[in-house]
Amino acid sequence: MLAWCCHLQSLRFDMPKIFDFTRFSLRDLIATAGPTVLVIAVLCALAYVLADPQPPAVVRISTGQENGAYEGFAKKYAAELARYHIKVEMTPSLGSLQNLQRLMDPVSQIDIGFVQSGSTEQEDAERNGLISLGSLFTEPVWLFYRDTHDISELNQLKGLHINVGPAGTGVPQLFKKLLSVNGVAPDELQLGALENTPATVALLAGTIDGMVFSSAPDELLIQMLLQTPGIKLFDFTQAEAYTRRFPFLSHVVLPRGIVDLGRDLPARDYQLIAPTATLVAREGIHPALVDLFVQSATRIHGRAGWFQRQGEFPTASYTEVPVAPAAAKYYKTGPSFLQHYFPFWLSNFMERMWVVVVAVGALFIPLSRIVPPLYVWKVRSRVYRWYGQLRSVEQAIEDVPNNKRKEVYALQLGHLNGIEEKVNQISIPLSFAEELYGLRSHINFVRNRIIGLQGVIDIENGPATD
Repeated sequence: MLAWCCHLQSLRFDMPKIFDFTRFSLRDLIATAGPTVLVIAVLCALAYVLADPQPPAVVRISTGQENGAYEGFAKKYAAELARYHIKVEMTPSLGSLQNLQRLMDPVSQIDIGFVQSGSTEQEDAERNGLISLGSLFTEPVWLFYRDTHDISELNQLKGLHINVGPAGTGVPQLFKKLLSVNGVAPDELQLGALENTPATVALLAGTIDGMVFSSAPDELLIQMLLQTPGIKLFDFTQAEAYTRRFPFLSHVVLPRGIVDLGRDLPARDYQLIAPTATLVAREGIHPALVDLFVQSATRIHGRAGWFQRQGEFPTASYTEVPVAPAAAKYYKTGPSFLQHYFPFWLSNFMERMWVVVVAVGALFIPLSRIVPPLYVWKVRSRVYRWYGQLRSVEQAIEDVPNNKRKEVYALQLGHLNGIEEKVNQISIPLSFAEELYGLRSHINFVRNRIIGLQGVIDIENGPATD
């Protein structure tokens, strides 16, 4: 029993040496593959910085007048992007034209804004580095006037006081174009510049004859005016002709009863002309933001409405601003394959970094063939380098003068014993044990040779004599 315990005790002390001998040589693997892995890691980090897959945490959007349709939709976009931890900072404006001016101003911090079609030309948009993320909805031109006037054509507005809103809305520019094709000069009527809310108060008070603005029907102001006694909506009976003269306009119909079916409001169909509201951004906007805004636009504007069918908006049509390629692709084919099956942050990362993934894959194939031989060479070099020492011992005992042989042989045996002691301390994976044991046998072979040469000396010298 005592002998068994002693045996276990000796095994306990020998186990660390066994583990050293059998464990995988991580040190050698790091030494061989480390530089290559480091180069790949640096390249990946550089590619990540250049590709910049993650969108910025803050985006600034220029909206419109207080309580207007643009402001309402901007709040919906803010709620959508908040799901992805992106803050939308909203900056009020007078309207479309001011939004466009902010986007074209390099000093402005605005990233994106609502712009009405017809506000600019394609050449100007390209020159100023603007891109469209798609048309969102139609913005009919609403001309409300007091029923004390009988107006069926725009040239009957001569001499009246019509409010067209501030210059920043874009409506004054559009309305002047409409007047010009009707042969009416701007100085033949009085054009007001009030914002919508005070203009509505003035219209109801009778201090102005009419007001014109362009907005989506979601705006409460429109629904209120459509139901207000004494206020009439102008019917653009020549709507189709206007759309032929101005390609950025479309012909829409306000259906009978759309406001209130029970009260039959309006009591008949109204022909209207409508530019479209477009989401316009700077050309340098982050690609991930383009995807997020386009997807959000589909959820916000994709439903059926007063002037649109289900899925008709958003669209890449009805805009003179060049459409971003990513947005055009989305409207044509829908979400990408990865976006169907992965969260946005992951799909976006993989789509932006696919070049890096392919490059790493291309590097991995040759590396998978180079690293294993390098690893083998590195491990075996710990054994093979001692063969140089062993060869120096053999060379030292060659052609030694007779009078120095005994001294040299003894010296080289000591050198050989030192080599063997260091070799016995080598830690090497078990799969390379054959090389280690081969080295030890060769050390023993050289030792035996030296001992044999010492025996020859003793025989040559013979027994000592008195």
